[in-house]
Amino acid sequence: MKNRLKVLRAERDWTQADLANALEVSRQTINAIEKGKFDPSLPLAFKAARLFKLSIEDIFQDEEA
Repeated sequence: MKNRLKVLRAERDWTQADLANALEVSRQTINAIEKGKFDPSLPLAFKAARLFKLSIEDIFQDEEA
């Protein structure tokens, strides 16, 4: 799954740790999601969407689409 987390985080001048704290996950989780090594759970995807005030589809895209 492709995602825009790194770009959205950078636009706000947040570190991975800042985003991890906001989403209540580890920095390693953010790193793995940004690198495409881990897909977030649905609740985590919703939490990220609310944090960035975007739809889930605006942040995460299916690579086959």
